[in-house]
Amino acid sequence: MDTTKPVRCLLSYSLLDSALCLAFADLVRCIMSKSGAMDLASGLGGKIDKSDVLTAVEKYENYHGFHGGDEEERKANYTDMVNKYYDLATSFYEYGWGESFHFAHRWNGESLRESIKRHEHFLALQLGIKPGQKVLDVGCGIGGPLREIARFSNSSVTGLNNNEYQITRGKELNRLAGIDKTCDFVKADFMKMPFPENSFDAIYAIEATCHAPDAYGCYKEIYRVLKPGQCFAAFEWCMTDAFDPENAQHQKIKLEIEVGDGLPDIRRTTKCLEALNQAGFEVIWEKDLAKDSPVPWYLPLDKNHFSLSSFRLTAVGRFITKNLVKVLEYVRLAPQGSQRVSGFLEKAAEGLVDGGKREIFTPMYFFLARKPE
Repeated sequence: MDTTKPVRCLLSYSLLDSALCLAFADLVRCIMSKSGAMDLASGLGGKIDKSDVLTAVEKYENYHGFHGGDEEERKANYTDMVNKYYDLATSFYEYGWGESFHFAHRWNGESLRESIKRHEHFLALQLGIKPGQKVLDVGCGIGGPLREIARFSNSSVTGLNNNEYQITRGKELNRLAGIDKTCDFVKADFMKMPFPENSFDAIYAIEATCHAPDAYGCYKEIYRVLKPGQCFAAFEWCMTDAFDPENAQHQKIKLEIEVGDGLPDIRRTTKCLEALNQAGFEVIWEKDLAKDSPVPWYLPLDKNHFSLSSFRLTAVGRFITKNLVKVLEYVRLAPQGSQRVSGFLEKAAEGLVDGGKREIFTPMYFFLARKPE
């Protein structure tokens, strides 16, 4: 008779109970914390008047091919489309991801938060940022990477962003972090930067210039404001060489990512490389860092994956968020249309995971490029 079986059963139930308790505790923290449910509800819609959120959602969705929209119209109206997207989605991002809205190359045994910080440090090291230098973050979001890189390198980082809500939020977080005297935000379009030529010692973009309607035009502006001899580095969202535009499933995945992430189009990696050369940069090195990541970049969003450390991103966490938003909208703490935003973000997660598993999409095509002397 196996007398250890009852003990093993008790241990199994104990571990299960512990996991459930931790998950429940995280849910309570979600609701009660500063970045919890009430902040999600109050931030949803950004600078859009709460009574206009549903109209904004409908207009945003109609831009996209998933809802019958046209690519040329998206590109012609990219400013309005991207601004609406980040007004609608930023509070969801901060609720789920924290202050840094990006994926990361990740080692075994490394948490998502640790990998995100290392990803940002990697960028600073590749650029060779030195104390006191002037650095530009193109498409900075609410400034999570900006603050991390500024503290890591002891440099002055300016965040360029065309979304007023994200800038307001970023300035508040800069003040709380104690770097508001050395780091700031500028509201502007990265296709038309309000800086003189040769202004910055280093420039980077993290999963941001994918919103540009034209890669060459964006890179050319970055080239203009970068000092000669200095470098620009970026992580780009791209379709890989495995993407087949004639494959209906591949096209569906691409459309899901575009509508869920505010993209006018998704370029191939080769198009980014061509645009860099056309803009005048010398490409030092480039690589899809997703290819050799020991932990798949899409794992936090995979429905088959569960993690207590990034619980809100898991299928269970997203299910809870979806129903939380439904309740908040029903009791009118969140504006009408909030569930629609949750819906297209969930669609994005599905597209990202499918695109990652099929290796037709990458969020971390990396390049380091230099402006000649």
